[in-house]
Amino acid sequence: MDRHLGEPHKFKREWSSVMRCVAVFVGINHASAKVDFANNIQLSLTLAALSIGLWWTFDRSRSGFGLGVGIAFLATLVSQFLVYNGVYQYTSPDFLYVRSWLPCIFFAGGITMGNIGRQLAMYECKVIAEKSHED
Repeated sequence: MDRHLGEPHKFKREWSSVMRCVAVFVGINHASAKVDFANNIQLSLTLAALSIGLWWTFDRSRSGFGLGVGIAFLATLVSQFLVYNGVYQYTSPDFLYVRSWLPCIFFAGGITMGNIGRQLAMYECKVIAEKSHED
């Protein structure tokens, strides 16, 4: 996606960076479930700041931010649809049938999946380049 938008990725990509991004995402997800906050607004704002921090630390691209926002919007919409139709249910929804912090988790997941995808794409390009040198 970066090549199609004409936006090369600025950071050196290696698996250790991708794994750190995955670890931060798991930490954000764990915090949403285990850390007690005074209210849902405080939890949502904290997770939003952590999710944007994840993007800033591991991505900083417009395409990555757009991917995260797009995934957060679509996944939250699908979750609302599933809850509205009785397929799934939250114990205490506080934002249009779902939890208010859910888009933050989806955003962070989109950034994490984008980083994994970039690393796999670089690996694929490397394998293709090595095969062309062998021929």
